[in-house]
Amino acid sequence: MWSGMRGIATVPTYVVMQPTTLCNLDCSYCYLPLRRVDQKMPVAVAEAVAASVDSWSRTARFSVVWHGGEPLAAGRDHFAALLEPFAAGVEHHVQTNATLIDDAWCEFFTERQIRVSVSIDGPEPRNADRVTRGDKPAYGRIMRGIEALRRHNIPFSALCVVGQPAPGLATDLYEFFLSLGCDVLGINVEELEGVNTRTNSHPAGQVRAFWAELLTAWRRNPSIHLREVEWFLRYAAAVLDGTADEVLPRRLDPIPTIAHDGSVVLLSPELAGFSDPRYGDFSSGNVLTTPLATILAEATATPWIQEFLTGVEACRTQCPYFGFCGGAHAANRYFEHGRFDVTTTDHCRNSKIRLLEGVLDHARDHQPTAV
Repeated sequence: MWSGMRGIATVPTYVVMQPTTLCNLDCSYCYLPLRRVDQKMPVAVAEAVAASVDSWSRTARFSVVWHGGEPLAAGRDHFAALLEPFAAGVEHHVQTNATLIDDAWCEFFTERQIRVSVSIDGPEPRNADRVTRGDKPAYGRIMRGIEALRRHNIPFSALCVVGQPAPGLATDLYEFFLSLGCDVLGINVEELEGVNTRTNSHPAGQVRAFWAELLTAWRRNPSIHLREVEWFLRYAAAVLDGTADEVLPRRLDPIPTIAHDGSVVLLSPELAGFSDPRYGDFSSGNVLTTPLATILAEATATPWIQEFLTGVEACRTQCPYFGFCGGAHAANRYFEHGRFDVTTTDHCRNSKIRLLEGVLDHARDHQPTAV
């Protein structure tokens, strides 16, 4: 029997870094509050983070995920300066809209062994929300960036936002990403969070059918590592061999997000840049004044985190899907309900509960016929 969470781990598996708040696109569903402002991360912030990260990377695999804004909007010279303090063993990942990628950026990625993930929502008609500041379609610029990656033989992942799960969509999406050539695909059903206030409530049957159809498409040609399917397969294997209790970590990964100014928000990157009269700015400290390792050791002193852990425990005791989900994410709790100790969110319905149900629907529909 699952014995419950025991707080937050003091050593993360990765950190998220914001090299700039600026983004050159203006996507309709974006949650970031400062994407029109060019606030670059000082090198001193990267140096402070590296002081803790480098020691962690000597004992286990460790990643730094560069996430904006649009990270490449920081410029190559500044980005290179931010990378410089980190030890050679640290893995670097960048989440990018790809519109700025050219041959020079590809050489930059190759020289520094940076792993690239591209945000694109499928075939051209599916990218209507991804527009420039002048409200022009960004699809052509995104594809030019991807073509540059392919010219340089740089493997890349893809991240796709789905606004309206609907019949037929999953098959079209999967076929598109097969042709795109990505090696990993993640699907995010659009979330109500940050400055994006569009609803993310959808009929349960519609979302279940979307996930079931996606699994059907994947099974016909499982050439892509499909993030959501791999979540399920890991969980199913654990259930079958009696180790389901071990799927979820006993301590939550703190997922430190280091904003451009060095402030640290834990558990949900989407909370960075926001504040609330009850909780303040959600930060747990600043690496320019306090070592990241110390901030993590004292994480539970942050008032909203205590409230969040209460909510996780409520999920554990009330929700039959907890073993798969692990509890609704902090940012989704806050932006959907205004507090952290609530349980079910539309995000966990769309991306965990309906996912699990959809995969099980697929399994029932594809049982071998008895002889």
